[in-house]
Amino acid sequence: MTMFGFKEAEVAQLVRSVSSGDLDREQIESRFAHAVWSGLVEPGDGVAGLLIERLGAADALAAVMERRPADELAGPDLPAADLQLGLDRWMPRLQPPTMLQWLRQAARYGVQLRVPGDPSWPEGFAGLHKHAPVALWTRGREEAFAALSRGIALVGARAATGYGEHVTMEASAGLVDRGFAIVSGAAYGIDGMAHRAALASHGDTVAFLAGGVDRFYPSGHDALLTRIVEHGLVASELPCGSAPTRWRFLQRNRLIAASSLATVVVEAGWRSGALNTANHAVDAGKPVGAVPGPVTSAASAGCHRLVRDGKAILVTTAAEMAELAGVLEVQDAAFDPPRDTRVLDAMSTRAPRTADDIAARSGLSVAAAQSELGRLELDGLVRENERGWVRRGA
Repeated sequence: MTMFGFKEAEVAQLVRSVSSGDLDREQIESRFAHAVWSGLVEPGDGVAGLLIERLGAADALAAVMERRPADELAGPDLPAADLQLGLDRWMPRLQPPTMLQWLRQAARYGVQLRVPGDPSWPEGFAGLHKHAPVALWTRGREEAFAALSRGIALVGARAATGYGEHVTMEASAGLVDRGFAIVSGAAYGIDGMAHRAALASHGDTVAFLAGGVDRFYPSGHDALLTRIVEHGLVASELPCGSAPTRWRFLQRNRLIAASSLATVVVEAGWRSGALNTANHAVDAGKPVGAVPGPVTSAASAGCHRLVRDGKAILVTTAAEMAELAGVLEVQDAAFDPPRDTRVLDAMSTRAPRTADDIAARSGLSVAAAQSELGRLELDGLVRENERGWVRRGA
């Protein structure tokens, strides 16, 4: 028996290698079609989105592979002229050997294929309508994928200043401490610091890439992305082997915004790509926050622009960023001494202590102590060895 012209047994084996759970023939056919569509079209292709919505991924793919005319497939919401333009775009990529190669490469790297309707599929993607991703390819922990439901996006300039990186570190660790996952794009600057601080605080973090998850970009973040795969999640709507392009970066930003409860721009110049992410969040009806900087700093001009244009709310702390997601927090500073002081007081420069021990000594929860230890480690004030945590000497 065949499926889309391929041996059914071969397709079934490949689909199962990148999926979880028991799948029947119909599910295998649907998942294979979603996988093919993810490589057949560019991210956010609205014509493909409408065709899949009308016919379903499998029937839509069969129609394209059978070269059915646009007039036959058109409908009230999908004019034949628009569909013909779409078919003209897709046909050059309709290469059967490549379709199977996407799945083989995914299986080789331990990649999971996720499609609409799967458990934990981000609800926010529905707000993208015809521009929603047809599939996601992910590497990492299942728990991190589920954590997208409580994600907050931290984005900003690649050419970040020391101020921007410091604010990002504090914000990321503070949001992790409040139970949020950190979502970003793994770029240099603000994105990278957001992921690193989340990892140091033992929190969930998700990185959306503009190319395949088998080829990390930027290459300078290979080690960081490897750590994210181990402790968080790396995701893309493009199949393995896909190269990142400028257009794909811009389209990737819509996934960061749509999958998150809120988006915070920490530092951005007047024309920063982070503003594109903020605009996607506004279009999706998601709250946007912007961190202010010195009025003389060109690196914060984009943040000030968002606030002035009424697209973002000014935020300065993790607590205020949490409010964007509908989480209000009231703390009595008189009865809550700085956590870094409490953690450092509970540590020794000689005797390693576990996070549990430090939590007990400082009067903090284990999660709060771990979060603070992560931040202090980034500041170079503490270090961890095989026996526990120690305070660095003066």
